[in-house]
Amino acid sequence: MAETTRVIGFIGAGRMGEPMVPRLLDAGHRVQVYARRPEVRDRLGARGAVAVESVAEVARGADVVISCLFSDAQLRDVATGADGLLANAEPGAAVVSHTTGTVGTLTGLTAEFPDGPALLDAPVSGSADDITAGRLTVLLGGPEEAVHRVTPVLRAYADPVIATGGLGTALNLKLINNVLFAANAQLVAAAVELGTGLGVSENSLLEALAQCSGGSRAAGYVQSGGGVAAFAKIVAPFMRKDVAACIEAAADRGVDLGQLRTVAETGPLDLS
Repeated sequence: MAETTRVIGFIGAGRMGEPMVPRLLDAGHRVQVYARRPEVRDRLGARGAVAVESVAEVARGADVVISCLFSDAQLRDVATGADGLLANAEPGAAVVSHTTGTVGTLTGLTAEFPDGPALLDAPVSGSADDITAGRLTVLLGGPEEAVHRVTPVLRAYADPVIATGGLGTALNLKLINNVLFAANAQLVAAAVELGTGLGVSENSLLEALAQCSGGSRAAGYVQSGGGVAAFAKIVAPFMRKDVAACIEAAADRGVDLGQLRTVAETGPLDLS
């Protein structure tokens, strides 16, 4: 059994969440999982996870609860209520949220459950393949003691784990990163349009950018995704959500996104 914790509760075993569970098991943790899809329960059960029947059961007896959900609405749905994570978490437990949502949701949850577990925001950067390889990037905000306590657990699938400060700082940092990525992707798409007008093929441009000073991670993702059109089809829905979340977060704080918003919303990709 791992020294850092005895039991991990896990909810949200989807595209990103499911590969986290085997990494936690391989690190020596006991993992209890709530998953609605039978095939997911069967796969994780075969790997050694304990399938439970409710959200409340995920939290009971767990030292750390990890939630890997898509949206604030999903997080609120599983976290609140008499049968939710926060009402059923053990005294002294920590609840880690990988959702890229808004700080207001987290502060609202802590206000609703002032005597509940420590809540930490832990948005991620990377892919399911990065999780499998143990190199997912996790930004981690929350009470300092809880951050120190959960960091060894998250290192089962994350490297690096970057502590960002108090609750909400990790989300704010991730939202800045996301809107900057969206703006960079817009600039890459605009460069491809310019290249076409100048007789430079998209493939040649992206191949050259991989070696030249104008290149970027966004350009690399566009190239590996098969070009602007294929990249947009796969990634645009997620970027659209992230840009909207960053705009909302900035508005809550009275902050102007300035040029970042202008570029992210007005380039060739439909992200507004």
